[in-house]
Amino acid sequence: MSAQCEVAAAQMRGAPIGFFERYLTLWVALCMVAGTLLGQFLPAPFVLLGRLEIAQVNLPVGVLIWCMIIPMLMKIDFGALHEVRQHVRAMGVTLFVNWAVKPFSMALFGWLFIRHVFAPWLPAGQLDSYIAGLILLGAAPCTAMVFVWSNLCRGNANFTLTQVALNDLVMVFAFAPIVALLLGVSAIPVPWDTLLLSVVMYIVIPLAIAQAIRHALLRRGEAALNAALARFAPFSLLALLATLVLLFAFQGGAIVAQPLIIAMLAVPILAQVLFIAALGYWMNRRLGVAHAVAGPSTMIGASNFFELAVAAAIVLYGFESGAALATVVGVLIEVPVMLALVRVVNRSRAWYEAGARRAGHQVL
Repeated sequence: MSAQCEVAAAQMRGAPIGFFERYLTLWVALCMVAGTLLGQFLPAPFVLLGRLEIAQVNLPVGVLIWCMIIPMLMKIDFGALHEVRQHVRAMGVTLFVNWAVKPFSMALFGWLFIRHVFAPWLPAGQLDSYIAGLILLGAAPCTAMVFVWSNLCRGNANFTLTQVALNDLVMVFAFAPIVALLLGVSAIPVPWDTLLLSVVMYIVIPLAIAQAIRHALLRRGEAALNAALARFAPFSLLALLATLVLLFAFQGGAIVAQPLIIAMLAVPILAQVLFIAALGYWMNRRLGVAHAVAGPSTMIGASNFFELAVAAAIVLYGFESGAALATVVGVLIEVPVMLALVRVVNRSRAWYEAGARRAGHQVL
């Protein structure tokens, strides 16, 4: 294992979930309320911010999104990719669930709940936009918070680093085609130029910047990288919360008019998280994967790279779109649901390992 990978693994083992991460749902809810109130009573500043655009990209939001994503992408060590061969079965489960199942199951749940079950209570003109937001959420598997979930379920740190690096590499090439395919299947117009622009702006460029900063820091020593990651970490969440305030300042009217929209959008997202988690955990158990590896393999698919999903939804459909709102609902339920899944994974270890042994494999 490379020295860089060892450093990152040590970071994971020693870093419990932080104060902001633990109460992320509370902060998100407060930002939703604050944004809604500000949008209702002080609309002029937000109208001005909404007009600050270049090539359909809102400049304040673009800056905030880069502040969100770059510190997280600095954690990725592409030097860990050579370790894929050590966990072939679990890595296969990760890639299969994340890219062959997850985007399509989210589109299915969106079609079922948004177009049929809840359609009579949702604004008819936003149905396509809600589904588009769910598709964007489903096509963006977790990049950053999976380190937290892996740590909490006592996961193998080296495997977590490797699967995140590989997953991000796949995302660079697969995100846009999968989103375009599912939008087309759902009869939603595909803005290819804007979609590709969002991939370049919110995956390729931030990833390149983050890796350049990472390598520059490593030239000064491992301590410099560790200190920078600790210093930059709060900026990701603060930028996310600021983006949500702006988003809900624009969405406030629709939310006040129909507050149950958030609850209805949460249903397909929750169904997706539970289905993907169960599928990944079951597949790893059937293949005899070690529990410490199955945990992070399950978590990366069950959680989402919601920062990317929010960014892409805003760029593709705008602040006031149902797509942007749908991705934000994903942020709202992420932490409590994932913490519950961590508890399930930890408490089911004996059951998991018994089944893995019956499959005829050695549990490490």
